[in-house]
Amino acid sequence: MPSLAPSVAEIRLAVRAALTALPDPPAALVVALSGGADSLALAAAAAFEGRAADIRVLSVTVDHALQHGSARVAATAAAQAEALGIESAVQTVAIAESGEGPEADARTARYAALRAVAQREDAAVLLGHTLDDQAETVLLGLARGSGAASLQGMAPVREDDDGTVWMRPLLAVRRETTRAACAAAGLEPWQDPHNADPRFARVRTRERVLPVLEAELGPGIAEALARTAEQLREDAEAFDEMIHETIEDIVEHAEAGISVSAAALAANPAALRNRIIRLVVQSEFGVSLTRTQTVEVARLAVDWSGQGPIDLPGCTATRVGGRIVVAAR
Repeated sequence: MPSLAPSVAEIRLAVRAALTALPDPPAALVVALSGGADSLALAAAAAFEGRAADIRVLSVTVDHALQHGSARVAATAAAQAEALGIESAVQTVAIAESGEGPEADARTARYAALRAVAQREDAAVLLGHTLDDQAETVLLGLARGSGAASLQGMAPVREDDDGTVWMRPLLAVRRETTRAACAAAGLEPWQDPHNADPRFARVRTRERVLPVLEAELGPGIAEALARTAEQLREDAEAFDEMIHETIEDIVEHAEAGISVSAAALAANPAALRNRIIRLVVQSEFGVSLTRTQTVEVARLAVDWSGQGPIDLPGCTATRVGGRIVVAAR
């Protein structure tokens, strides 16, 4: 028998490790299959590991209908999944404009389609993001000054409030490995022209910025960025546990909103104080505060000199006696 290609073995092992790490195995797996090398290699590994673990494997290819020939590309991807023994489906989605840009709107539509299938099939969703994608995400977050939340990158496993589980088994796998695995398995990945379009910041990061960093600072930049994301996620998990314990003691419901003890906020370190403010506003009003907005709310606790209400998205923050009241407008 021919020996197993190292690239194929690496990806199978990554999928197996991801499944083993789950507290309970899912009833099924849904592979988000674009037809590119990353998702094709993931689908092949999922098919193999799914059979070994007696887990049903499906694939969903979302056609955004934004490019000429997208229906043909989606059909080809689905056909390759069928050849791997995977139940495949193609879903064409309508994209609603949100003002956040076409990439974000397409992603929202794609994830909604995947979520619907996952909930219907009681399945976890497998996403084909690699170590290279993680490095690009961290670098873009750093350039935008988005803070630690952005620098954490993408989580290997995330469960939404609705119970949908999203898994990224390939976050420690390089993109070149997925390409080699496809070649070894005789799979023909689709080359998305958007992945070479310099209009997109992620493409410029991939094609220009990271190669310069590698050339000037030495090899291993992508791995270092991915390690940074992992370390920050560990820190964030510890912070989150501390925050939830603290919130129970200092937060109370108020009319049309919520209130926080100003003295308790002021007594906490700035990092914890700012996270508490962001979490309280996010959980109560569903909006994300910018760094500037967060700091201004914090000043009501640590540097209050009678300043008036602070306007926030959909709500206001006001110092009332010894408490900061965040209420709907």
